Amino acid sequence: MERKEFLKSLGFTGFMVPLIASCREEDVTATDPTDTDNTTSGDCTVTDTETDGPYPLYASRGSSIQRVDITDGKTGLQLDMTLVVKNVNDSCNVLANARVDIWHCDKDGYYSGYSNSGYLGTQNNSALVFCRGLQYANDKGEVTFKTIYPGWYTGRVTHIHVQVYVGTSLKLTSQIAFPEDINTEVYKTSLYSAHGQNSTKNTSDSIIKDSLDNELATVVANAATGGYTLTHTIFVSA
Repeated sequence: MERKEFLKSLGFTGFMVPLIASCREEDVTATDPTDTDNTTSGDCTVTDTETDGPYPLYASRGSSIQRVDITDGKTGLQLDMTLVVKNVNDSCNVLANARVDIWHCDKDGYYSGYSNSGYLGTQNNSALVFCRGLQYANDKGEVTFKTIYPGWYTGRVTHIHVQVYVGTSLKLTSQIAFPEDINTEVYKTSLYSAHGQNSTKNTSDSIIKDSLDNELATVVANAATGGYTLTHTIFVSA
């Protein structure tokens, strides 16, 4: 989905467009997503490209969020993530040293780095960086994060934003989706129930519905933490 259409679908007015455009001015080289979308090598296919907005927060990337634990004191069910990056231009072998940036909303649907509105009213989180982090892949192509299970906001299904860089070159901007049955169970718990269930589902979400085959993560209950464990493989052209 094009960014303008995405913003319109969420009801953002025109003043948000220059804001998000200005956030992209970073000293990295962003490749054209159309150069990699649906690129194949053997049985490998590049993960679908998705919008990075409306809350990418490029200006606050760097060593301050290079961390495993990205909760910043936010409450919610623990979510332990392992993402694996593979390179379709190398027979889908793992890609070591790739930089992986992730961000998502808190349990109530609010993002850090912005003032945003939701079912609890308007919150000014512009000075905060909760639920944002970056890591560099190890020799197995893996990065790990400790976070909370994301909530939701009107118009979107539960999701996590992800970007993959090689050196200073942005190779992929995508999103990670969650199984519907897990979402339902999480949103029944006492930590999430005040917000209720999300009426938007993976199959009706304007962004994820046509790319579930490569954006849907594996999520299982974690008895040790009382939360969940997420695993997902991301394919890039590097």
